[in-house]
Amino acid sequence: MPATTMAVPLARPHRPVLVPGTLGELTGPTRGLVELPLRLWWNPTRAFDLDQPTMLAWMYENVLREAIRVDELRAFVHGPTLVRLWPQLNLPRAVRAAWEARHPRLRHA
Repeated sequence: MPATTMAVPLARPHRPVLVPGTLGELTGPTRGLVELPLRLWWNPTRAFDLDQPTMLAWMYENVLREAIRVDELRAFVHGPTLVRLWPQLNLPRAVRAAWEARHPRLRHA
């Protein structure tokens, strides 16, 4: 019998999509200035003003694509805010599919 392999959704080449077990564990900030670590955002200006809706969405898009540890998601993403923003986030298809498969609530947001 041939071996079967599971397809792993990729956020980008060679980067598997990371999805936490629950949205409730995402307790990141929702207001103020947040500076992402260089590993998550390579721009010299790494501060995002979360009081500006476009900056908040932009930060979430980057964190969801680039996170390689669940603690990064917990530190920078807030579950209820993610649900609210979900329909407007510009994400790679694989990222969106992996998150919606684990958290069907997002599909209906």
